[in-house]
Amino acid sequence: MTVLKHPAQEKLADLDGFRVEIDAKQKRADIVLDRPPFNIISMAQRDQLRLVFESLDENDDVRVIVLRAEGEHFSSGGDIKGFLEASPEHVSKLAWNIAAPARCSKPVIAVNQGYCFGVGFEISLACDFRIVTETTQYALPEQKLGQIPGSGGSARLQKMVGITRTKDVVMRSRRIPGKQAYDWGVATEYVELGDLAAATDRLVKELVYFSPLAQRTAKKLLNDSEDASLAAGIELEGHCYSRLRSSDDFREGVEAFHGKRAPKFIGS
Repeated sequence: MTVLKHPAQEKLADLDGFRVEIDAKQKRADIVLDRPPFNIISMAQRDQLRLVFESLDENDDVRVIVLRAEGEHFSSGGDIKGFLEASPEHVSKLAWNIAAPARCSKPVIAVNQGYCFGVGFEISLACDFRIVTETTQYALPEQKLGQIPGSGGSARLQKMVGITRTKDVVMRSRRIPGKQAYDWGVATEYVELGDLAAATDRLVKELVYFSPLAQRTAKKLLNDSEDASLAAGIELEGHCYSRLRSSDDFREGVEAFHGKRAPKFIGS
Protein backbone atom coordinates (compact mmCIF):
# COMPACT_ATOMS: atom_id res chain seq x y z
CA MET A 1 0.00 0.00 0.00
CA THR A 2 1.39 3.39 -1.00
CA VAL A 3 1.17 6.12 1.64
CA LEU A 4 0.89 9.57 0.09
CA LYS A 5 2.78 12.31 1.87
CA HIS A 6 1.90 15.96 1.86
CA PRO A 7 4.77 18.07 0.40
CA ALA A 8 4.98 19.88 3.73
CA GLN A 9 6.13 16.69 5.44
CA GLU A 10 9.22 16.57 3.26
CA LYS A 11 9.98 20.25 3.77
CA LEU A 12 9.78 19.86 7.53
CA ALA A 13 11.79 16.65 7.72
CA ASP A 14 15.02 18.57 8.34
CA LEU A 15 14.58 22.08 9.70
CA ASP A 16 17.06 24.53 8.20
CA GLY A 17 18.61 26.89 10.74
CA PHE A 18 15.99 26.67 13.46
CA ARG A 19 14.26 24.28 15.86
CA VAL A 20 10.86 23.98 17.51
CA GLU A 21 10.28 23.36 21.22
CA ILE A 22 6.80 22.60 22.57
CA ASP A 23 5.99 22.78 26.28
CA ALA A 24 2.48 21.32 26.52
CA LYS A 25 2.29 22.05 30.25
CA GLN A 26 2.91 25.75 29.68
CA LYS A 27 0.87 25.64 26.44
CA ARG A 28 3.82 27.29 24.73
CA ALA A 29 5.79 26.66 21.56
CA ASP A 30 9.18 28.25 20.84
CA ILE A 31 10.50 28.66 17.31
CA VAL A 32 14.21 29.17 17.90
CA LEU A 33 16.51 30.57 15.21
CA ASP A 34 19.72 28.58 15.61
CA ARG A 35 22.30 29.38 12.94
CA PRO A 36 25.03 31.17 14.89
CA PRO A 37 26.50 33.67 15.05
CA PHE A 38 24.05 35.84 13.09
CA ASN A 39 21.10 33.48 12.50
CA ILE A 40 20.93 34.20 8.78
CA ILE A 41 17.57 33.11 7.37
CA SER A 42 17.84 31.03 4.18
CA MET A 43 15.30 30.88 1.37
CA ALA A 44 14.30 27.32 2.29
CA GLN A 45 13.96 28.36 5.92
CA ARG A 46 11.30 30.90 4.98
CA ASP A 47 9.12 28.14 3.54
CA GLN A 48 9.67 26.01 6.61
CA LEU A 49 8.88 28.82 9.04
CA ARG A 50 5.53 29.36 7.32
CA LEU A 51 4.68 25.68 7.53
CA VAL A 52 5.70 25.49 11.19
CA PHE A 53 3.48 28.45 12.09
CA GLU A 54 0.58 26.81 10.24
CA SER A 55 1.22 23.52 12.03
CA LEU A 56 1.42 25.12 15.48
CA ASP A 57 -1.79 27.00 14.76
CA GLU A 58 -3.53 23.61 14.54
CA ASN A 59 -1.85 22.18 17.64
CA ASP A 60 -4.23 22.11 20.62
CA ASP A 61 -1.30 21.83 23.05
CA VAL A 62 -0.12 25.31 22.05
CA ARG A 63 -1.75 28.57 23.08
CA VAL A 64 1.14 31.02 22.60
CA ILE A 65 4.05 30.98 20.14
CA VAL A 66 7.42 32.57 20.89
CA LEU A 67 9.85 33.44 18.10
CA ARG A 68 13.34 33.85 19.53
CA ALA A 69 16.98 33.14 18.72
CA GLU A 70 20.09 31.59 20.18
CA GLY A 71 23.10 33.78 20.79
CA GLU A 72 23.83 37.47 20.74
CA HIS A 73 21.74 38.39 17.69
CA PHE A 74 18.18 37.64 16.64
CA SER A 75 19.02 37.69 12.92
CA SER A 76 21.21 39.81 10.68
CA GLY A 77 18.81 39.11 7.81
CA GLY A 78 18.48 36.81 4.84
CA ASP A 79 20.92 34.84 2.74
CA ILE A 80 21.91 37.55 0.25
CA LYS A 81 23.25 35.18 -2.40
CA GLY A 82 20.03 33.19 -2.18
CA PHE A 83 18.04 36.05 -3.71
CA LEU A 84 19.98 35.79 -6.97
CA GLU A 85 19.64 32.02 -7.05
CA ALA A 86 15.91 31.86 -6.29
CA SER A 87 13.31 31.64 -9.05
CA PRO A 88 10.92 34.57 -9.62
CA GLU A 89 8.07 32.34 -8.42
CA HIS A 90 9.87 31.63 -5.16
CA VAL A 91 10.72 35.29 -4.63
CA SER A 92 7.07 36.20 -5.15
CA LYS A 93 6.19 34.13 -2.05
CA LEU A 94 8.60 35.92 0.28
CA ALA A 95 6.04 38.27 1.83
CA TRP A 96 3.42 35.51 2.17
CA ASN A 97 5.84 33.27 4.08
CA ILE A 98 7.02 36.02 6.40
CA ALA A 99 3.43 37.10 7.12
CA ALA A 100 2.73 33.69 8.71
CA PRO A 101 2.84 35.04 12.31
CA ALA A 102 0.16 37.61 11.43
CA ARG A 103 -2.10 34.97 9.84
CA CYS A 104 -1.65 32.62 12.80
CA SER A 105 -4.74 32.81 15.02
CA LYS A 106 -2.70 32.49 18.22
CA PRO A 107 -0.65 35.23 19.94
CA VAL A 108 2.94 35.39 18.65
CA ILE A 109 5.76 37.04 20.61
CA ALA A 110 9.04 38.11 18.96
CA VAL A 111 12.00 38.25 21.36
CA ASN A 112 14.51 40.59 19.73
CA GLN A 113 18.08 41.02 20.96
CA GLY A 114 21.10 42.28 19.04
CA TYR A 115 20.84 42.62 15.27
CA CYS A 116 17.33 42.35 13.90
CA PHE A 117 17.86 43.29 10.28
CA GLY A 118 16.06 42.73 6.99
CA VAL A 119 13.85 39.66 7.08
CA GLY A 120 14.60 39.31 10.80
CA PHE A 121 12.91 42.68 11.36
CA GLU A 122 10.14 41.91 8.88
CA ILE A 123 9.06 38.65 10.51
CA SER A 124 9.20 40.35 13.91
CA LEU A 125 6.91 43.11 12.61
CA ALA A 126 4.45 40.38 11.58
CA CYS A 127 4.26 39.17 15.19
CA ASP A 128 1.78 40.52 17.73
CA PHE A 129 4.26 41.51 20.46
CA ARG A 130 7.91 42.54 20.30
CA ILE A 131 10.18 42.57 23.36
CA VAL A 132 13.45 44.49 22.96
CA THR A 133 16.54 45.28 25.03
CA GLU A 134 19.33 47.85 25.11
CA THR A 135 21.20 45.65 22.59
CA THR A 136 18.42 45.55 20.00
CA GLN A 137 19.04 47.16 16.63
CA TYR A 138 16.21 47.14 14.08
CA ALA A 139 17.00 47.92 10.43
CA LEU A 140 15.83 47.50 6.85
CA PRO A 141 19.22 47.87 5.10
CA GLU A 142 18.19 46.77 1.58
CA GLN A 143 19.12 50.15 0.04
CA LYS A 144 22.76 49.21 0.60
CA LEU A 145 22.20 46.33 -1.86
CA GLY A 146 20.33 48.41 -4.41
CA GLN A 147 17.02 46.91 -3.27
CA ILE A 148 14.00 47.63 -1.10
CA PRO A 149 12.38 45.49 1.62
CA GLY A 150 10.50 42.65 -0.04
CA SER A 151 8.69 40.84 2.78
CA GLY A 152 6.35 43.51 4.07
CA GLY A 153 8.84 45.47 6.17
CA SER A 154 8.31 48.98 4.86
CA ALA A 155 4.52 48.54 4.63
CA ARG A 156 4.14 47.25 8.19
CA LEU A 157 6.54 49.82 9.61
CA GLN A 158 4.71 52.68 7.88
CA LYS A 159 1.43 51.55 9.48
CA MET A 160 3.10 51.74 12.88
CA VAL A 161 5.20 54.90 12.71
CA GLY A 162 4.03 56.86 9.65
CA ILE A 163 5.61 57.76 6.33
CA THR A 164 8.20 60.27 7.59
CA ARG A 165 9.89 57.92 10.01
CA THR A 166 9.61 55.00 7.60
CA LYS A 167 11.35 56.95 4.84
CA ASP A 168 14.06 57.87 7.31
CA VAL A 169 14.61 54.18 8.18
CA VAL A 170 14.18 52.63 4.71
CA MET A 171 15.72 55.24 2.41
CA ARG A 172 18.74 55.81 4.68
CA SER A 173 19.10 52.20 5.87
CA ARG A 174 19.05 53.69 9.36
CA ARG A 175 19.07 51.56 12.50
CA ILE A 176 16.48 51.90 15.26
CA PRO A 177 17.85 51.16 18.76
CA GLY A 178 15.64 49.17 21.10
CA LYS A 179 14.66 52.11 23.32
CA GLN A 180 13.73 54.22 20.32
CA ALA A 181 11.67 51.35 18.89
CA TYR A 182 9.77 51.24 22.17
CA ASP A 183 9.29 55.01 22.21
CA TRP A 184 7.99 54.89 18.62
CA GLY A 185 5.50 52.15 19.44
CA VAL A 186 7.25 49.48 17.36
CA ALA A 187 8.20 47.44 20.43
CA THR A 188 5.71 46.32 23.07
CA GLU A 189 8.16 46.15 25.95
CA TYR A 190 11.70 47.35 26.65
CA VAL A 191 13.69 45.37 29.24
CA GLU A 192 17.27 44.84 30.32
CA LEU A 193 19.00 42.05 28.41
CA GLY A 194 19.31 39.96 31.57
CA ASP A 195 15.52 40.14 32.06
CA LEU A 196 14.62 39.15 28.50
CA ALA A 197 13.77 35.50 29.22
CA ALA A 198 11.83 36.36 32.38
CA ALA A 199 9.87 39.08 30.57
CA THR A 200 8.98 36.60 27.84
CA ASP A 201 7.84 34.03 30.42
CA ARG A 202 5.66 36.63 32.12
CA LEU A 203 3.97 37.64 28.88
CA VAL A 204 3.35 34.00 27.87
CA LYS A 205 1.72 33.23 31.24
CA GLU A 206 -0.41 36.36 31.00
CA LEU A 207 -1.68 35.49 27.52
CA VAL A 208 -2.36 31.84 28.38
CA TYR A 209 -4.60 32.98 31.27
CA PHE A 210 -7.14 34.52 28.89
CA SER A 211 -9.83 32.78 26.85
CA PRO A 212 -8.27 31.35 23.67
CA LEU A 213 -11.50 32.12 21.82
CA ALA A 214 -11.46 35.75 22.93
CA GLN A 215 -7.75 36.00 22.03
CA ARG A 216 -8.31 34.62 18.53
CA THR A 217 -11.26 36.93 18.04
CA ALA A 218 -9.37 40.00 19.23
CA LYS A 219 -6.37 39.30 16.99
CA LYS A 220 -8.47 38.73 13.87
CA LEU A 221 -10.66 41.75 14.57
CA LEU A 222 -7.67 44.07 15.03
CA ASN A 223 -5.90 42.73 11.95
CA ASP A 224 -9.03 42.90 9.78
CA SER A 225 -10.06 46.37 10.91
CA GLU A 226 -6.62 48.02 10.67
CA ASP A 227 -7.47 49.68 7.35
CA ALA A 228 -11.18 50.11 8.06
CA SER A 229 -12.95 53.39 8.72
CA LEU A 230 -13.95 54.14 12.29
CA ALA A 231 -17.56 53.30 11.53
CA ALA A 232 -16.64 50.00 9.87
CA GLY A 233 -14.28 49.11 12.69
CA ILE A 234 -16.97 49.71 15.30
CA GLU A 235 -19.41 47.62 13.26
CA LEU A 236 -16.95 44.71 13.04
CA GLU A 237 -16.22 44.98 16.75
CA GLY A 238 -19.94 44.81 17.51
CA HIS A 239 -20.40 41.63 15.47
CA CYS A 240 -17.46 39.97 17.20
CA TYR A 241 -18.74 41.02 20.61
CA SER A 242 -22.15 39.61 19.79
CA ARG A 243 -20.70 36.21 18.82
CA LEU A 244 -18.63 36.00 21.99
CA ARG A 245 -21.70 36.94 24.04
CA SER A 246 -23.04 33.38 23.59
CA SER A 247 -19.72 31.58 24.18
CA ASP A 248 -18.98 29.19 27.02
CA ASP A 249 -15.91 31.22 27.91
CA PHE A 250 -17.87 34.43 28.35
CA ARG A 251 -20.37 32.68 30.64
CA GLU A 252 -17.46 31.20 32.61
CA GLY A 253 -15.81 34.63 32.86
CA VAL A 254 -18.96 36.23 34.23
CA GLU A 255 -19.61 33.41 36.70
CA ALA A 256 -15.99 33.44 37.87
CA PHE A 257 -16.11 37.22 38.34
CA HIS A 258 -19.21 37.02 40.53
CA GLY A 259 -17.89 33.95 42.32
CA LYS A 260 -14.61 35.72 43.08
CA ARG A 261 -12.55 32.89 41.59
CA ALA A 262 -10.14 32.41 38.70
CA PRO A 263 -11.91 31.48 35.44
CA LYS A 264 -11.26 28.19 33.66
CA PHE A 265 -11.55 28.97 29.98
CA ILE A 266 -11.94 26.13 27.46
CA GLY A 267 -11.91 28.01 24.15
CA SER A 268 -15.55 27.60 23.12
